[in-house]
Amino acid sequence: MSAPHDTPLLTTPLNALHVELGARMVPFAGYSMPVQYPAGLMAEHHHTRTAAGLFDVSHMGQLRLVGADAAAAFETLIPMNVIGLQAGKQRYGLLLNDEGGILDDLMFVNRGADLFVIVNGACKAGDIAHIQARIGQRCDVIPMPERALLALQGPQAVAALSRMVPGVEKLVFMTGGSFSWAGADLFITRSGYTGEDGFEISVPNDHAEALARALLAQPEVKPVGLGARNSLRLEAGLCLYGNDIDTTTTPVEAALNWAMQKVRRSGGARAGGFPRCGHGAGATGRKSAADARSCRAGGHRAGAGARAREAGKHGRADRRRSHQRPALAHAEPADRHRLCRTRLRGRGHGTVCHGARQAGADGRDANPLRPDPLPPRLSAGLDRVPCHASLILAP
Repeated sequence: MSAPHDTPLLTTPLNALHVELGARMVPFAGYSMPVQYPAGLMAEHHHTRTAAGLFDVSHMGQLRLVGADAAAAFETLIPMNVIGLQAGKQRYGLLLNDEGGILDDLMFVNRGADLFVIVNGACKAGDIAHIQARIGQRCDVIPMPERALLALQGPQAVAALSRMVPGVEKLVFMTGGSFSWAGADLFITRSGYTGEDGFEISVPNDHAEALARALLAQPEVKPVGLGARNSLRLEAGLCLYGNDIDTTTTPVEAALNWAMQKVRRSGGARAGGFPRCGHGAGATGRKSAADARSCRAGGHRAGAGARAREAGKHGRADRRRSHQRPALAHAEPADRHRLCRTRLRGRGHGTVCHGARQAGADGRDANPLRPDPLPPRLSAGLDRVPCHASLILAP
């Protein structure tokens, strides 16, 4: 995820503000990004859970898909119901390769005139190139490097943001809308990818710093770095691309079946873009790459269904043995991913974690962003964390 040492790092429009606030800057997804501020990871984590944390996620990719055929075209790349998504609504998506592996997870919004898509920073160049190559003939694929992206997360986020942007409180979970602030046009969605209520704010680059300073002037808001973002997502049981899902992982193997609507599953009217995908060959007598992609995503690849059933058995066993598990406070660092995910899976989150398998020989988490050991009791507050299905915005 870090840029090669000989490659100059990019900066976001908030770079000067991060430095002014004393952030510890690290290479991430080709950018110089704040991993934590002087308060520290644990303080930032808990502040987001109790008040509101401001995250700079401007390294992520924003793009528009424009044209009458944009929704149908996008459905050939992701096993989600794009055509049926109502205007103003947002949905979680999985960009798949021809083998059903996950190239990236993303968010998309039907804005009426276009589809607004947000992809992960470390994947955005490849994602945009893939989307352009596959559906660029059917719709306009328009990257939006002129816009920054801020995320305001926490139970008091709505109070802080509605004070500055009246009307934003009317948004409900997984919806979005256009707003204005100090002459800047904003597009705001309400997703809560930390497991808390929250908003993602797309803002022109030249207004980003002023908006961030105005948000930080609100009594509920403090800056939060990427380290706490990862621990918050881990605690909420939300998949992190590169750790929990990647091109070797299918949606079924990641227990992300819930993200695929019935109309896109095998037997659905638009399974993989071909109505009979779930029943074998298409009109040509052979399965196309899109057919194979949908079948694998829907669990028809040999062995995938059995593995999913087996994972379900383990989940039930986890719930039965929950009283026998060691507390996270006494677990080795390399085991915390596994223990936290197991507890969350037993609570119905269903996330599969590969992080423990990727831990180094020294027992530290493989994620290079973590500057300090994770808070010793990540399990604190799990009972109150809502099972939000968005998240996704990482790296």
